[in-house]
Amino acid sequence: MLTPIRKCLVAIALVEAFFATTGPSASAAAELNAGHDASEATIRDGDRVVLHYRFDKVPMKPFVDQLFTPDGVQVLRDSPEHHRHHHGLMFALAVDGVNFWEEDLPASGREASQSPPTSGVEIGRRVDSGYFSNRLLWVGPESDKPLLIERRKIDVLKSRGASLGATLVTWRSQLELPPGKESAAISGSHYFGLGMRFVESMDRGGRFFNADDKPGEVFRGAERLTRTKWCAYTAKADGKPVTVAIFDHPKNLRPATMFTMTKPFAYLSATMNVWKEPITLKAGQRLDLRYGVALWDGEVDAPTIEKLYQRWLRNDEARMTKDE
Repeated sequence: MLTPIRKCLVAIALVEAFFATTGPSASAAAELNAGHDASEATIRDGDRVVLHYRFDKVPMKPFVDQLFTPDGVQVLRDSPEHHRHHHGLMFALAVDGVNFWEEDLPASGREASQSPPTSGVEIGRRVDSGYFSNRLLWVGPESDKPLLIERRKIDVLKSRGASLGATLVTWRSQLELPPGKESAAISGSHYFGLGMRFVESMDRGGRFFNADDKPGEVFRGAERLTRTKWCAYTAKADGKPVTVAIFDHPKNLRPATMFTMTKPFAYLSATMNVWKEPITLKAGQRLDLRYGVALWDGEVDAPTIEKLYQRWLRNDEARMTKDE
């Protein structure tokens, strides 16, 4: 029979063992939480909303309509008057001549969400993530038969060690053909891809810069195309300086060509240059795309962005190995 002292020591040992094996992960997981209802998904860090996503009851495509910096500054704008098809953070291409970017055109397509989605928290060695995922059918204007199937997953990452210093998101889109379809032609305009429309105050006085410090190719007016591994934009969101960046992943099909514009409004998108180099996706193939999106409070420099980019790559490589 155990004495009261020995019972106490055993209890302490069990508690210490529990926290030694599960404490840090459980703590981080408890802070991150992700959930969804029939039409929307939200990822929070504690009580603070980090990302809000609409996947049902949307005009033509699911999208992130709210994305916050660590200090709670929201940077995305949804459906401005003269560009109703611009929806916060969104992903769209053209498939077999059907335009999934613009809306209300004769050839406009729809990214139809298939329910139910999934959401939760994943525990990593050093970085945890709150996530949600859903399956989309890309359908044309004349038929509900899909031209393309997308498996989309969006993660908000949180470190259990040193703070990331930024909001960090991974966007993954896996594209493949539906059963019975032999091929699909993926094309589009020079800005088709993963795009961001910013709040109105960020349309003025901002500055784009990239990993290679290149001015980019002039497409027209204030539009530039730059092949680079990351591109950032710094401006004031409702009077508060912020910096936003999109990261390309080196295992994507081809290096990203970043589209930027400053007039008459600011826009940033990561493209696959399909307007010059269309992609033919065949049965049995999968186009697996990964991008990072990072938000900082204040103006940050290129070395700071590069450091987080490399950290994102290391973490994502570890997760890719686990997934595959």
